[in-house]
Amino acid sequence: MFQVPEHIRPVRDKVRRFVDAEIIPHEAELDSGEPGIRPLVEDLMAKAKAEGLWALGHPTAFGGQGLPFLDYAYVNEVIGRTHAAQLILGTETLQTAIMLDRHAAPEWRENVLRPMVAGEFSVSFAATEPDVAGSDPTGMQTSARLDGDEWVINGRKWFISLLAYAKYVVVWCRTEGDDVPVHKRFSQIIVPRDAPGLKVRRDMDILGLGGVLSGHYDIEFDNVRVPAGNILGERGEGFAMAQNRLGPGRIFHCMRWLGMAQRAFDIMVERVNSRMLHGKPLAAKGMVQKQVFDSYAEIQQARLMVLDAAAKIDAGSQARVEISAIKVVCPNMAHRVVDRAIQVHGAMGLSQDTPLQRMYRGIRVGRFVDGPDEVHIERTARRITDLYARGETWDFGIR
Repeated sequence: MFQVPEHIRPVRDKVRRFVDAEIIPHEAELDSGEPGIRPLVEDLMAKAKAEGLWALGHPTAFGGQGLPFLDYAYVNEVIGRTHAAQLILGTETLQTAIMLDRHAAPEWRENVLRPMVAGEFSVSFAATEPDVAGSDPTGMQTSARLDGDEWVINGRKWFISLLAYAKYVVVWCRTEGDDVPVHKRFSQIIVPRDAPGLKVRRDMDILGLGGVLSGHYDIEFDNVRVPAGNILGERGEGFAMAQNRLGPGRIFHCMRWLGMAQRAFDIMVERVNSRMLHGKPLAAKGMVQKQVFDSYAEIQQARLMVLDAAAKIDAGSQARVEISAIKVVCPNMAHRVVDRAIQVHGAMGLSQDTPLQRMYRGIRVGRFVDGPDEVHIERTARRITDLYARGETWDFGIR
């Protein structure tokens, strides 16, 4: 059922060749975080555009190529083979592009969405706060109040990605009082990156990860004033808009993690065939064969779960159980696969001589991004048990 469809295979294969031939040879530079890397990034971006591989999933009305959701999922699987490919191919802004396309006023779509899709700048999304459990955003403390025809924003956000390339920040904040239902108390407001009062406290060190997409910033809003028209959608719609952004985003993450795991698997199998021990390749060892088998089985299981969830999203379902399940399964699976690949390389696997140590650190972040494992496990179990409590059952073939 989930073979790569023939109509999407040519573009998927083309992306795979571009990633392997144009981006991976520069992987060490792109993942180094060294100053002066921007000319290389821009050169690779220009090559991607010239080959028709830029912004494949973004809306066509604003300069993207508009691949349907499930088709894009198949492509995103090969984009995930190396971290920097998201930036080089213009895909890292897709979640925000979907949200802006659905909810932004026409002038914002024209003045922000269009140049963002073109790669002129990024737009950061500010949700997580240091003093609030990220798994319960109803406790969010960053606030915005109307003062005449301006919003005045105060608060602090952290782990904010893409800020180094951003011209705007979409701030998820509280705008309504206690008399409003809790999930209607929050809105999203567009703030220029250079707005007076928006202060960058620090660029956070995340497990020593460097590279062109590595920055995660701690920022403060100190009486930041923006026009009332900078609100995204209507007042109180912040939660609904965030879910529109996060649901597809979790699919995108999982497809990239599958791509990472598949590349780690490739590296592992090549190693066990070429590394000799006592006159025989490592591949002849039973313990090594078990690592290959387990990795194959886990990648395939996770891949089928992700494509099932993507197909349901594509058909109009919210697929909440499926999305929460894959959000737990995929980063844990990728972590185990990368760990096995490191193990068969011996000490070399811990060094910069392979991409595995960077993958190992990067995938650990996956167990937090867009919700920690514990929250998704609880939600999945609760939804299923509630279904049975109502006298229904879970139909694995239909829901």
